[in-house]
Amino acid sequence: MPVIRIVAAVLRDPAGRWLLVRKRGTSVFMQPGGKLEPGEAAPDALVRELAEELGLRVEAAELGHVGRFTAPAANEAGFTVDADVYTAPLHGPVEPLAEIEELYWLDPAATDGVELAPLLRDHLLAAPSMQ
Repeated sequence: MPVIRIVAAVLRDPAGRWLLVRKRGTSVFMQPGGKLEPGEAAPDALVRELAEELGLRVEAAELGHVGRFTAPAANEAGFTVDADVYTAPLHGPVEPLAEIEELYWLDPAATDGVELAPLLRDHLLAAPSMQ
């Protein structure tokens, strides 16, 4: 199965909700992030993606590495994502930019009725270290 190398961020508000995004033309919510460019380090890719998708400015030194996970790709049938996941601070307001159609604040204790990406559903929300 072909692999897509990505980075993703876990961003939480003071109430503990997770910020999710839905890309234009899709129905699945996922963490902000995206594909690495050739030669790009994972933290640098996430800093770039957060700025492009949300207008959020963070420094690579502020990211906390959660782990590296594989899961079926949410929006590309037949592909697997290989994802480095980081926590990131939420500095100020965010807005949907670039290919992001919608932002959603998820209460991790109430996920019913929300279509979630496999990486989020099967790995991150299930990880005791993320609670």
